[in-house]
Amino acid sequence: MLSAHVRIICFIYIYTNTHTYIYVYICFVDMSESFCFISTGDEDLFKIKKPSFNEVTFRVQKKKSLLPAQREAEESKTEICDLEPGTGNSEDTEEEKKEEESYSSQSEDNSADSENESTPPGRRKDLSPVNIPSAACIESARRKRHLARTQADYLPLDVSNGHQVSRRRESSDESEDGSDMKNLSFAPKMRTFRERMAEHMVSVSDESSEDEAQMKWEEQQIKKAVKLSQEIYSDASLCKSQPAKPKFDTSVSLPPVSLEIVKKRLTERITSLQDVHCAHQREYEKYMQDIESSKMTVEELEKNSDAALNYKFYRGMKTYVENLINCLNEKLKYINELELAAHALLQQQAMAVLKRRQDELKIESAYIQHLTTGKDKPTNGGLEGDEKMEILKTCEQRRTCRRQVREQSQKADHHEGMSSDDELTPTEVTEFQESKDNILEDSRKIFEDVHADFCDIRKILLKFQEWKEKFPDSYCDAYVSFCLPKLLNPLIRVQLINWNPLESSTDLAEMPWFRAVEEFSNAENSTESKRDDDPDQEVLPRVIEKTVLPKIAAFVQNVWDPLSTSQTENLVQLCRNIFEKQVPSKSEGRKAKEDLIKEVVLRMKKSIEEDVFIPLYPKSTVEDKSSPGSKFQERRFWSAVKLLSNILLWNGIVQEDMVRDLGLSKLLNRYLLLNLLNTPSGPDNIEKCTKVVACLPERWFEDLGNGSILPELVNFCQHLLQCARVLHKNNQSDETKEVILLLVKVKALHIVEDFIEEYKLEHLKSIIGK
Repeated sequence: MLSAHVRIICFIYIYTNTHTYIYVYICFVDMSESFCFISTGDEDLFKIKKPSFNEVTFRVQKKKSLLPAQREAEESKTEICDLEPGTGNSEDTEEEKKEEESYSSQSEDNSADSENESTPPGRRKDLSPVNIPSAACIESARRKRHLARTQADYLPLDVSNGHQVSRRRESSDESEDGSDMKNLSFAPKMRTFRERMAEHMVSVSDESSEDEAQMKWEEQQIKKAVKLSQEIYSDASLCKSQPAKPKFDTSVSLPPVSLEIVKKRLTERITSLQDVHCAHQREYEKYMQDIESSKMTVEELEKNSDAALNYKFYRGMKTYVENLINCLNEKLKYINELELAAHALLQQQAMAVLKRRQDELKIESAYIQHLTTGKDKPTNGGLEGDEKMEILKTCEQRRTCRRQVREQSQKADHHEGMSSDDELTPTEVTEFQESKDNILEDSRKIFEDVHADFCDIRKILLKFQEWKEKFPDSYCDAYVSFCLPKLLNPLIRVQLINWNPLESSTDLAEMPWFRAVEEFSNAENSTESKRDDDPDQEVLPRVIEKTVLPKIAAFVQNVWDPLSTSQTENLVQLCRNIFEKQVPSKSEGRKAKEDLIKEVVLRMKKSIEEDVFIPLYPKSTVEDKSSPGSKFQERRFWSAVKLLSNILLWNGIVQEDMVRDLGLSKLLNRYLLLNLLNTPSGPDNIEKCTKVVACLPERWFEDLGNGSILPELVNFCQHLLQCARVLHKNNQSDETKEVILLLVKVKALHIVEDFIEEYKLEHLKSIIGK
């Protein structure tokens, strides 16, 4: 019978100051039985409650039958019992009884709860910890409860209204039964409370034998549980009362210790501490020195500086620079327009001269060609021929005027063709001068409405000079020397509008801006912050790099005429002065210089290709010096010689290899040498060769070894040797000696030695030593 049931045993321990209570609950799922065991150490109080219906069903009915007020009272009563567990002996006994009655009637209806509430106070006092009810008392109380259930759901405190309460409970039971039947329509119909109580009373006698056996088994189980719980409690208390003690393992052996080892370790420890102390001492001394230097710096700053004045200065300088930049940005558009207009005017004039020269060259060449073929006039007559003849007459008139000027100046060493044919007509000169004057007048009006502090370069530089003298450190930190060239660029360009680097009338060093910047760059400061590598010394070179060199490159590209000796000499002298004195040798100044040199080389190549023309005519035509063909050929030869001289002037500025290639390879060997070969050996040929050798730079021959010749001059030296042989055969000793001297100048010494040995000219050996 017992093995067929499922039991759940629960132990609850309640500790008080004087007693220990153990509550044991065993719940049988199918029989809904419960036990309550109370142990105080002296006596045991055991109670069994066996309801007559299923526990789950009874709990549902109980919850539904309770009124809201009763539920609140029951919950509050439970909370009070839980919050006040130990208030004295009488309270402990009262709580025991409440716990006993509440847990014994857990599976019953509302009568069990009301019975506990209706227990008189006198009886509660009898249940003291000393007088524990015996089993007989428990059994009698149990029977009374059974009898009370037959009459009413609970034992009333007031007997007078017991009948009304009984009827109220009956009505509540009926309502609960009805509600349960409605909710659980699939379960069997519930019987009334009285029917179930009657059935239970009948079955008590039949189950008395089973109850006795079951009670014995449960008693054994409870005793086992109590014993086990006491052992667990005693073990736990023992563990808490006896903390673990560290054990010493005697099997572990310690290393031997001697006095030397102890002394050594103490010495090492002292040494390490001394090292740490020394490091801390050095660090402390360093900190003290820093503190002293900081104090001295603070004192100096407090004595020598005024924060308000410094702020006022910096604020004023910032405002001044902002206004200056705004002013220059406003005027920059007009400056660009005027600069482009002035440059376009010069470019237009140069292009007009170049076009006229090329047209005259073509017309004259065609005219001479017609004359050499036996015709006096060009084949195409009419208006076109008359215009060409008019051009030729005008060109001849300009030559006559230049010839007269040379005769007045007594220039003997001059040939026709070496003059720069760049004369302008009076009308052209007048128009050019008027346009130039208008541009200059507009340039002077650019800064008419601007205060001198913002347009005068000298006053602007004085502002920055003041900053440098007062606060040199902040001046250097602001990189003012790097910003000044760009800041002064618009003002300098305005002054350079009337400047032409191809003319010698205006020198760059004489301009006001140049002198002002030069004084600023070379100013000697009396302040202690004067540095050897003062960045202001580079202001003038950077101004030239950023402003002057680009302007010169534009003139070289569009205005410069390489056939003009005066323009070339002025340009070469200007570039030489700038590159040797003003342009910095650092990498930032090389790009502008390289760009300028590149433009020079390109312009000279273009001039060789377009301006050099030396025609070849029959020997009969050339021998007649008064013939137009001979004169035209001579003019073209000397014009090419002039170009050769102008190209070789760039030696030392342009790379030597580039100059030799342009002057010797492309011009001398390709054009001039052909004319020399067709010229009869004589004074004219010697004069031409002498002029060519005079154009060659002497520094080219300084580093040549004995017997070596420049590769580009080999053909020219062979021509001189051939001339010397012809002259010697014609018994022209003076002319032969002149040719030998030309060979000596170009360092063709082995050719001279061979010639002297060949013709036994021992008296000419002294020339070699010269």
